[in-house]
Amino acid sequence: MDVTGTHVWYYFICKREVWLLIHNIAADQDDENLDLGRFINEHTYERNKKEVLIGNIKVDRVRKERGQLIIGEVKKSSRYLESARYQLLYYLQTLRKMGINASGELLFPEEKKTEAVYLDEESDQRLKEAVEDIRQIARQQIPPDPKKIKFCRRCAYREYCWAEG
Repeated sequence: MDVTGTHVWYYFICKREVWLLIHNIAADQDDENLDLGRFINEHTYERNKKEVLIGNIKVDRVRKERGQLIIGEVKKSSRYLESARYQLLYYLQTLRKMGINASGELLFPEEKKTEAVYLDEESDQRLKEAVEDIRQIARQQIPPDPKKIKFCRRCAYREYCWAEG
């Protein structure tokens, strides 16, 4: 199974969400948070918009500065900082496997914030473990049990976990 940056993103938020995504169970497409994310992606940094598809990764921004390739990932908020970092680190790891050394930056336009991201040995190892765990989650017949976390309130999958039957 090809793991994507989106799988990595969800993995660091909620493993149940990873299973739902992998098994093509669509999130609520009318969820206002999804709409806001799409809007921000389409209407920010338009001058430097250079979305690039490389294998199974889609990088929001690519630029070169002083001979260094820098890939950027745009997020609506730093609320999901850990998952955003690991998604970008996954892209850096994928590029490294292709022989391309790059650094990364997370862009939070609503907060007017940017964070530099670099792949080191510790994050590389944690990513390898996460990718293997994502593959194990994908092989499960049923999703992991729901766990109430701080992100559930705004999750587009919340009805799959918390709807009353």
